[in-house]
Amino acid sequence: MNTPRPVLVVDFGAQYAQLIARRVREARVYSEIVPHTMPVAEMLARDPAAIILSGGPASVYAPGAPQVDPKLFDAGVPIFGICYGFQAMAQALGGTVAHTGGREYGGTPLRTRPEGAALFRDLPAEISVWMSHGDCVTEAPGGFTVTAESPGAPVAAFEDLAGRRAGTQFHPEVEHTAYGQRILERFLYDVAGIEPTWTPENIIDEQVARIRATVGDKEVICALSGGVDSAVAAALVHRAVGDQLTCVFVDHGLLRAGEAEQVEKDYVAATGIRLRVVDAEERFLAALAGVTDPEQKRKIIGREFIRVFEAAAREVAAAGDVEFLVQGTLYPDVVESGGGTGTANIKSHHNVGGLPEDLRFSLVEPLRTLFKDEVRQLGLALGLPEAMVWRHPFPGPGLAIRIIGEVTRERLDLLRAADRIAREELTAAGLDRDVWQFPVVLLADVRSVGVQGDGRSYGHPIVLRPVSSSDAMTADWSRLPYDVIARISTRITNEVPEVNRVVLDVTSKPPGTIEWE
Repeated sequence: MNTPRPVLVVDFGAQYAQLIARRVREARVYSEIVPHTMPVAEMLARDPAAIILSGGPASVYAPGAPQVDPKLFDAGVPIFGICYGFQAMAQALGGTVAHTGGREYGGTPLRTRPEGAALFRDLPAEISVWMSHGDCVTEAPGGFTVTAESPGAPVAAFEDLAGRRAGTQFHPEVEHTAYGQRILERFLYDVAGIEPTWTPENIIDEQVARIRATVGDKEVICALSGGVDSAVAAALVHRAVGDQLTCVFVDHGLLRAGEAEQVEKDYVAATGIRLRVVDAEERFLAALAGVTDPEQKRKIIGREFIRVFEAAAREVAAAGDVEFLVQGTLYPDVVESGGGTGTANIKSHHNVGGLPEDLRFSLVEPLRTLFKDEVRQLGLALGLPEAMVWRHPFPGPGLAIRIIGEVTRERLDLLRAADRIAREELTAAGLDRDVWQFPVVLLADVRSVGVQGDGRSYGHPIVLRPVSSSDAMTADWSRLPYDVIARISTRITNEVPEVNRVVLDVTSKPPGTIEWE
């Protein structure tokens, strides 16, 4: 099965380019992000079903501002311009873009002209949209119909249905735009004529066929962490090649309560995957003894993981012809590393994560074209346990970077107990999926005075750090109900004797980071 024709999102430096691509995927249409510097011939060689020109920070009149090659509009491909892309499109087609001195930022009333307009059909005559512009289109190109206006943009949307082209000055991809997803879908379905066929089932069929064709009868190995990315990637490869796959789970003793058992029992029961477990807790604790610097902790854990995985991989390779290594790379990782212009899920002889030079595999990345929310849907379709599919993102170094100070077995046990309580109460309140991540941090080198029983105590503080985010690039602290926070605090101070104080971190990112170390 071939990958469907993509909708190409041309990135003009917008903070929303990935969000546009995700919204297109949510409409069950496959999308990819490409840089604005990509030549038109190369874009067209991808046989796009449509092209979306993203927003961007520049003015179309600024020296060196990115432009749209007019050849793009001669190819007959449906095109949708958003914000800067809307202005660049108008300028390239002979319209007028002016710097009027007026600006619109944030929520803005939009007056639509829904009669005969595909984008606004059956929508109210006035809606609130999200604007972010200084320049504006004052005259639409020939052949285009103006379909909306705002106080600061006389041409806030236009359409050329015969040419299958449209655009908006506002951002339909953000949640702040009313009916934004519907407007985007109207372009995809009604203007571009694309069928919504991008589903988890289709993704599974496509990737299984690719993996089988690539791997053949060779053996495959995967480092399973317990996180959703590696779990789904391994399950997908297992669906394709069965017992040719061996997963290695390095239990470094730094996971949260119940997570090692979840991998060893629940995951294996759900998938039938052949799993090799390496108990390396003592090794990691010995290597971390006396270390307090967070960067040094990360380096030690990374080094020891590579050594342990290397030994396990050699044992697996000794029993068969292992040629491939599975990795749960996601599409945002590809885009952010500058590799977002390709769709291949196999990279030849890639030396992964600092693995030794003599441990060389071809890399299998079955999730390389997917976003996190799509990976979760894929996991559910593959029959993985919901608790694993919806697991909050968790750092590779584990609890070691949530202990401020030296990592010891006693401190790990203390933090696990507090973390387990916080997660239990979040689940009981039905808030698991409202929170992106919920680090619980132990200030191991800090003691605070308290009153427990009939006497004074000197216990450790615990920090609660619930955050909400869509991509972890920015984040805000989650406004959990006070009664939930109170229950967590009461249970921790009652059930974990070494803790006598619980505090809440209310810092956004930026300026803070999600993790403390």
